[in-house]
Amino acid sequence: MSKPRKPKGRPVSGWLILDKPVDFGSTEAVGKIKWLFNAQKAGHAGTLDPLASGMLPIALGDATKTVPYVMDGRKIYEFTVTWGEERSTDDLEGEVTQISANRPAEDEIRALLPDYTGIISQIPPQFSAIKIGGERAYDLARDGETVDIPSREVEIHRLTLLKAEADRAFFEVECGKGTYVRSLARDFGRALGCYGHISGLRRSFVAPFAEETMVPLASLVALEEIEDRDERLAALDAFLVDTSEALSALPQIRITGDQAHRLRMGNPILLRGRDAPVAEAEAVALAEGRLVAIGEIGQGEFRPKRVFG
Repeated sequence: MSKPRKPKGRPVSGWLILDKPVDFGSTEAVGKIKWLFNAQKAGHAGTLDPLASGMLPIALGDATKTVPYVMDGRKIYEFTVTWGEERSTDDLEGEVTQISANRPAEDEIRALLPDYTGIISQIPPQFSAIKIGGERAYDLARDGETVDIPSREVEIHRLTLLKAEADRAFFEVECGKGTYVRSLARDFGRALGCYGHISGLRRSFVAPFAEETMVPLASLVALEEIEDRDERLAALDAFLVDTSEALSALPQIRITGDQAHRLRMGNPILLRGRDAPVAEAEAVALAEGRLVAIGEIGQGEFRPKRVFG
């Protein structure tokens, strides 16, 4: 029987909150970060289009187990809509499909915003990662097919007009999982009778990571000049956010070293004391500040679902 392959790279874990530049794909960014950190595993929490910049949380090692919790978090985007043209991709990259000489007044734009706040129905762009019959919509669109993408409900928590000019308007939106900002631009233009598309897009926030935790790609690439490997990796690791930060919205319990060992072996632990939580669908167990497990609390026990080394 052959021995299992030893994973390539370091077992480094944590979140790198990348400030992704324009014209750099999310998958490309993950590959670059994985290579820079010489990490065994890497993944991102929420795709950013190549034409978009801003926050792209990248999980390394055990932090990849927490990606779903970040994917579900609120996001904030700043975006620019240019009026007068609708495009096949709903952004600058696509071909012009509709033209209008009309331009909306600022009060018309402001009057529209309540219709796009709260739970709204939205049709994703033709060029999107939505699967239609097992294939990505963007693959079908690139082959010249027009696909019927069903509408979906998304939640817009806040939508603000920052500034309006003759041919474009600047917005900020705080939204939930699955929202396509490109669809907002397209729908604004249609509702205002002038057509529109995204001409600028930046993500400034992905819960629970703050904007000030973002690291420009150039700052990381610059560390390649450090010849000493250990020194270079230590400098890179200093930018990592602890894995547990991704779970800050979940209830937390403090446990002992012996309890941590039991959880890592996949066994439940008893919760004692007057202040012990009674029932939680999901909670986090920490030992000396370190993440040990995500689990369920019930009947006086913490039962692990995911464990961390």
